[in-house]
Amino acid sequence: MEIEPASAGYGIWFQRTDVLDGDNMIPARWDVVEQSPLCTKIKNADGVTVSTIEHIMAALAGCGVHNALISLDGPEVPIMDGSSAAFVKTILARGLVEQSATIRAIKVLKPVSVSREDGDDVARAELYPSENLEIDFHIDFEDEAIGAQHRTLNMANGTFVRELCDCRTFCRQADVEAMQANGLALGGVPGENAVVFDGARVQSGKGLRRMDEPVRHKMLDALGDLYTAGFPILGRYVGHRSGHAMTNKLLRALMSDPEAFRIVECSVETAARLPGVGASMAEMPAVA
Repeated sequence: MEIEPASAGYGIWFQRTDVLDGDNMIPARWDVVEQSPLCTKIKNADGVTVSTIEHIMAALAGCGVHNALISLDGPEVPIMDGSSAAFVKTILARGLVEQSATIRAIKVLKPVSVSREDGDDVARAELYPSENLEIDFHIDFEDEAIGAQHRTLNMANGTFVRELCDCRTFCRQADVEAMQANGLALGGVPGENAVVFDGARVQSGKGLRRMDEPVRHKMLDALGDLYTAGFPILGRYVGHRSGHAMTNKLLRALMSDPEAFRIVECSVETAARLPGVGASMAEMPAVA
């Protein structure tokens, strides 16, 4: 997989270099996301797909990359260690090119909410007006090793690199079996590509990187999924047992209501509060 620079206004696109018959270009955009509970998958009109884009999308958002072409020779973004750390390291090591065009963002103007209820299982995702991107996430799992976790972060000033980029995918043993049955994570190795929980047991040779690594990874996922809006978001995201499909449903609800958002040109002050501004290699967590 390669990340190439692109001109101002290009956005984020994926190119399947192994697809030679038909359109191999897919925009990383909310309206081409195919509903999936376990990852974010995009699909173009010719049926060409790229799965598991959320970690590289989070890295791009968290490093302040607004325009890029991502080329890969297969249907799934490499899982690496289950986090965004490898992508972030590479992006920061190569450096960014500042473009002269004014940055545009989606400003949330009024609350938008979506939810799903399945008996006692209630999942919810919400967006509220805010001057910059904030993420507030709650999780609650029966597995003793996870339990209930909650964290809120202002995503300005390199927060993603410091606080979230090293946090790995986690799942239960049943989730691993479900993903592999659907052709995903076929090269995954518990403890190397994801943290696998089975009740009170944690299948990771070196243990957790942070005590609340699961909720932090959910926040990483949310940042990546929100970036499929096509622009950075100025708003407060609140997730309660939310996931990829729920965040995409939230973006669809936002975009369907013209009174709920406005695309704005960022002032210098506003641009300085976007995720990625201030990110540096020196802030990379030591464990990543």
